[in-house]
Amino acid sequence: MKFNEYKINDALFLQRCFDLAKLGEGAVAPNPMVGAVVVYQSKIIGEGYHQVYGKAHAEVNAINSISSELKYLLPQSTLYVSLEPCCFFGKTPACTDLIIQSKIPKVVIAALDATPEVSGKGVEILRKHGVEVIVGVLKKEGDTLVRPRTVFVQQNRPYLILKYAQSKDGFIGRQNERLIISHLYTQRLVHKWRSEVDAILVGTNTALLDNPQLNNRLYFGKSPIRLVLDKSGRLPKNHHILDDSQPTLIFTAQQKIPSGHAQTEWVNLDFSEYFLANLLTELHHRKIGVVLIEGGRKLLQSFIDANLWDEARVITANKHLNYGVKAPLLPNSPSFVQPIYRDELAVYYNQYLNYQLSSFT
Repeated sequence: MKFNEYKINDALFLQRCFDLAKLGEGAVAPNPMVGAVVVYQSKIIGEGYHQVYGKAHAEVNAINSISSELKYLLPQSTLYVSLEPCCFFGKTPACTDLIIQSKIPKVVIAALDATPEVSGKGVEILRKHGVEVIVGVLKKEGDTLVRPRTVFVQQNRPYLILKYAQSKDGFIGRQNERLIISHLYTQRLVHKWRSEVDAILVGTNTALLDNPQLNNRLYFGKSPIRLVLDKSGRLPKNHHILDDSQPTLIFTAQQKIPSGHAQTEWVNLDFSEYFLANLLTELHHRKIGVVLIEGGRKLLQSFIDANLWDEARVITANKHLNYGVKAPLLPNSPSFVQPIYRDELAVYYNQYLNYQLSSFT
C-alpha cells in the first residue's frame, strides 16, 4: 500500500512539472520546456519552469522560489523535474551543481535529456554525490514534452509541424484564387499555434497569392519569425512579408541582396535538389527550434516526400470546393481527430521518426 501511494505521489508531482513546463511554450526553444517542483512531506514548497531561452532553468527557479524561512527544509525535500538536470555550463550554470550545493537528497525525473553533453551524465553526477535519483516516472509523457528538443539535438534540425486546411472533398484551394476555408474560430486556434513556435514558413506562391501577414494578430503573445522562400525575387515590395514589421528571413538564390531593413534579412540558399536539407541546416544554425509550415501544397508535399516532418495538423472545413488544388498526402493515419466548432482537426505524428526517437532511452 505504501509503495502504491508513493508511486501515485510521484506521478502527481511530475504532472505538475509538465503543467508548469508548458508555460514556457514558444519562449524557450531550442531549449526544452521543463518544469520542477520541490516537495517536503507531500507539500510543494517551491516550483518553477524554464521561462526564456538563455535564462534560468526550471530547477533554479523552483529552488529560488522557496521562501527564506523554508530554505532549511531543502536537505529533507525531494526535487521533481520533468527532464534530467543539465550538468554543463552553457548559457547558465549546471543545475546539478545547484542541486548538490542545496543538499537535496532525492530527485525524481520523468525523462533523460538527449542533449549530448547531458544524456545520462546529469543522473550519474548526482548519484556520485550521494543523491538518490529515480528516472522514468511518466517517461512517455516526459519524452513527448521534450520531443522538439530531441529532434533538434539528434537530427540537427528544427521540429517541423505541417499545417493546412482542406475542404471536405480534399482540396486546399483553387489555382490563382485566394480562399479562406476554415471557420474564424479555427483561425484563432491557428494563431495560438503561431504564438507557440519559433518560426512560420511559406513558399513563394503562397506569399504571392495570399499576401499573408504571418503573425498572430488573432491571439495574444509574440509573433513567430517569418520564413519565406523567394528563389528569384518575385515578391512585390508592397507585400506584408516585406513590411519589416517583425523578424523575417527571405531565402533566395539572388546574388544581389537588398539592404536597409531593420528586421528583414535576405539569406542566400542553394535551391538544388538538397535545398530542404540546406534550409534546415541554416535554421538549426540560427537556433530556430520549432517551425510551423503553412504552405503551399507543393512545399508541404516536398517535406512529406522527404520524410522531413514530425507532426501534421490538418483542419477539415465543413464545406465542399468540388474542384481545385488537392491537399497533400500524408503516409499514415491520424493519431487523433477532434471537432473544432464546425471544423475538424486531425493530428498526425511521423511514426517512423517517433520510433527512432523513442529508442534513445
